[in-house]
Amino acid sequence: MRDKQARRAQIISAARRIAELEGWANVTVRRLSDEISYSQPVLYAHFGSREGILAAVAIEGFQELGVALEKARKRVKRGSTVETVAATYLEFAASSTALYEVMFSLGLSVPFDEAATPPEMRFAFSQLLELFQGQGSKPEVLSELFWAALHGIAELTRTKRFPRSRQKERVRALVELFTSQDENR
Repeated sequence: MRDKQARRAQIISAARRIAELEGWANVTVRRLSDEISYSQPVLYAHFGSREGILAAVAIEGFQELGVALEKARKRVKRGSTVETVAATYLEFAASSTALYEVMFSLGLSVPFDEAATPPEMRFAFSQLLELFQGQGSKPEVLSELFWAALHGIAELTRTKRFPRSRQKERVRALVELFTSQDENR
């Protein structure tokens, strides 16, 4: 069992490494097999397909994002928790571009907001949801809108549609929009 988990982690790590250096198009079962010296059938036995490997990487990314957001949310002593979480989210997206891409842009069939949604994804979203608990009757909707705005900022910055020089200004304006009812959130 431990060997299986170690092998799975090694495959995911190799996929991430290749994607960071060469892009997701170069993450193939054949390439992974060559990279880590496991036969292709071994990779298929663990993940079923290339998409299964990419989905596993994406789910791992959501766990990492959730942990980063939770730490940001809990470490705020003074100032805005919403602003700290927003800045953390955008830093995650900017510093882990390939990981962020597989999480959001590759059209994987990983379900969001369904019974089959992986717990790692629920955990990441719960960190955003926590920011808006007690704010109106629809904290889920506020969390989704906040997430959508952060994702838009991340993507538009990554594609150089938004200049990085105004990132802090954008975050402050976004936070003002989402915290107008409660300045300390």
